Amino acid sequence: MLETIQNILGFGVGEFTVGGILSAVVVFVICYLVMRILNTVIGKMLDKSKHLDKTICGFIKTAAKILLWALTIIIVCDSLGISTTSLVALLSIVTLALSLSVQNIMSNLFSGITLLITKPFGAGDYVDISGKAGTVKSVGLFYTVLDTIDNTVVSIPNADATAASVMNYSREPRRRVDFKFTASYDSPTEDVKAALWDAINSDERILKDPAPFVRLSGYNASDIEYTVRVWVDSPNYWDVNFAMYEKVRETFKDRGVQMAYSQLDVHMK
Repeated sequence: MLETIQNILGFGVGEFTVGGILSAVVVFVICYLVMRILNTVIGKMLDKSKHLDKTICGFIKTAAKILLWALTIIIVCDSLGISTTSLVALLSIVTLALSLSVQNIMSNLFSGITLLITKPFGAGDYVDISGKAGTVKSVGLFYTVLDTIDNTVVSIPNADATAASVMNYSREPRRRVDFKFTASYDSPTEDVKAALWDAINSDERILKDPAPFVRLSGYNASDIEYTVRVWVDSPNYWDVNFAMYEKVRETFKDRGVQMAYSQLDVHMK
């Protein structure tokens, strides 16, 4: 009986025997169970993480599965007597060829991972990336998607986003709004400043701390320039910006301040 079993296990074609195949099956089952356990542990660790984005967690899970399957295949092939050296070399060549053919894709992929880890901006932030301004709709593994104020969707490759200077207008809770107003030389400075303060005090969205700033800042050919700086909550930035321009026109009129315009005085002799 024992001899019969040995004959059956020793039966095979070429280098592959029944015993070797059964041994490989056992090895595969063990590797598969270990792989399931590791995938479960990795998944639970990533799900509990509070610092990693869901997108990058999904990417790590997928990468771990691919890596574990590759190791399982190598181990099973080794148990069958197949030279794993040539298999590893083949996988290296294939990986190199794929990486060269998808170089730009891989660049965007790793840039996406960088953005998800460092988080220079997130969904809902209003940003300016190399002159493209809008609200961040999503940060994917390959593209960052913006919604512009004119309702246009802009997809920026992540490699460009990581290489560019990013201005995030939503990161801080408050923003400063800067204005340049001009008035005629015939209007007294105190009257102009009073009119500007009237416009500031009429808008409750303008913060008292930090205090607003109103000063004469320059003499031009046909007018005097005044600088106004006020602080607002970030969501109110644009509303206050436009409201101030409208309100200053009214307060200038109430205070008798002449708004400046380009003019040329000609003196005849």
